[in-house]
Amino acid sequence: MLSAKSAEVVEATLPVVGGAIGDITPRFYDRLFAAHPELLRDLFNRGNQANGTQREALAGSIAAFAAALIANPDQRPDAMLARIAHKHVSVGIDNEQYKVVHEHLFAAIVDILGEAVTPEVAAAWDEVYWLMANALMAIEERLRAEVAAGTDQTDLWRPYTVVARHQETDTVTTYLVRPADDGSLPASRPGQYVSVRTELADGAHQIRQYSLSGGADNALRFSVKRDGEVSGHLHDNLHAGDTVELAPPLGDIFLAEGDGPVLLASAGIGNTPMTAMLDHLAATGSARQVISVHGDRDQLSHAFRADLEQLTAKLANATAHVFYEQPLGEWPAERTGLVNLSTVEVPVGTTAYLCGPLPFLRAVRGQLIEAGVPAADIHYEVFGPDLWLGAGA
Repeated sequence: MLSAKSAEVVEATLPVVGGAIGDITPRFYDRLFAAHPELLRDLFNRGNQANGTQREALAGSIAAFAAALIANPDQRPDAMLARIAHKHVSVGIDNEQYKVVHEHLFAAIVDILGEAVTPEVAAAWDEVYWLMANALMAIEERLRAEVAAGTDQTDLWRPYTVVARHQETDTVTTYLVRPADDGSLPASRPGQYVSVRTELADGAHQIRQYSLSGGADNALRFSVKRDGEVSGHLHDNLHAGDTVELAPPLGDIFLAEGDGPVLLASAGIGNTPMTAMLDHLAATGSARQVISVHGDRDQLSHAFRADLEQLTAKLANATAHVFYEQPLGEWPAERTGLVNLSTVEVPVGTTAYLCGPLPFLRAVRGQLIEAGVPAADIHYEVFGPDLWLGAGA
């Protein structure tokens, strides 16, 4: 992996570079978008750039990769790389863009750290960058081949026709779409997402990922919560009969086959991929013990509430535990407030899947570990930039 000489330099300078990464990444993005404004317009999430979460995610991933190389020089952090690679393929990142990122990232490092970036330091961190970039490019190439093998489409983006739209709650809409060319649907796994590319009023082509929310006859089903410019645009403008561009389903967190107990824990719109997993289990007549846990504000904000009840009833060995912070009407006291797994029996051998905001993920993951679930058996998905990369999650 990392050469011995570079490992020494990186280990010595990691506190300095890591401490400055919060300043380096804004400078990097400013330089990148000044040179390539089309990337902000048509590739990067403008909302996440504006609120800084994308910048935090990049900083976290680079620092975490370097730290992993130092801590475990013979082991590549593939879980972290896989998460990034799936996102990259889903939006159309190509190998040439790694050269562009390298140019502006290292210029930003020099801008911020100045004379501290000696030729030796620059060479060591250059090695870190290309180890990470080359590993990602290799994973992404394999992913693209897998996607191509599972569909008859040749381009990443494919037009789909909206065949139905359903209002789950005041803020959540589900879309059923079919290929506009009447071709076959791409393969997907329960828990994965699709990327949606749409043209906004200012002509920008913005991309967002939305989880598939269950099976449908000869159609893809995905759900959108109104919480930004793209989701709002879709809610207001995408109706039955309209056309929308989608990339094939991707995502490294999906329901694995097996016969052991499975726990699906979510908060808010995080139950979208969990609904897809539960739907798959019900459709296949699974005999697995299934424990669904969901937290929401109240009954009216709880999307897929009927789906949870119906799918749980279809399974032979399934239970559902719903927590409301502000329940409407009578609701059990032990299910009022935030999700608390101390009131839920978690059997030995459980594989857990989590989706929701970071505070929820941290809390529930801690509760599962306390209940004896190994960290390796706890899988999580977070909507938006993953600020938890490399944090031991």
